[in-house]
Amino acid sequence: MNSTSPTYAVNPATACPDPQAARLVATAYDTIRRRYVEGRHQIGAAIIAADGKVYLGIHVEAMVGRFSVCAEMAALAAARLCTNQPLLAVAAVRYPKPSEAGGARIVSPCGGCREVLLDHAPQIQAVVPQGEQGVFAPLHTILPIKYVGTKWGAQLPIQAP
Repeated sequence: MNSTSPTYAVNPATACPDPQAARLVATAYDTIRRRYVEGRHQIGAAIIAADGKVYLGIHVEAMVGRFSVCAEMAALAAARLCTNQPLLAVAAVRYPKPSEAGGARIVSPCGGCREVLLDHAPQIQAVVPQGEQGVFAPLHTILPIKYVGTKWGAQLPIQAP
């Protein structure tokens, strides 16, 4: 890990004009900066619930790529393990490999994460890169035609008792 490099030390939260977005990005950045392992953990995520608590996750790489777990899914699992509160927003930060130029950066949730996050938090927002800034976008606007099956009926998300 090369967390002492000035390029890597630039927290992408400084690019977020919204204080709540900056808080989530800073938390995701700090998480992956501390837990980064090349080829194992490269993205950190933070999800905030309605009560203000933040839940964290890191990307868990697998030798067979399709079994890797995205940081957003790890954060969602952590949140759902601890609370039934509505989930309001998510942010993810990719930490660069030592061989890459450039610093840590905000990344949008992948398509699979968008689907699952919307299954469990239909009103959630995501911090997404827009130009040089990180801004909130309602997740349903960046996945406008979400898959809706019959598994859970019209009741989304399923609330635990």
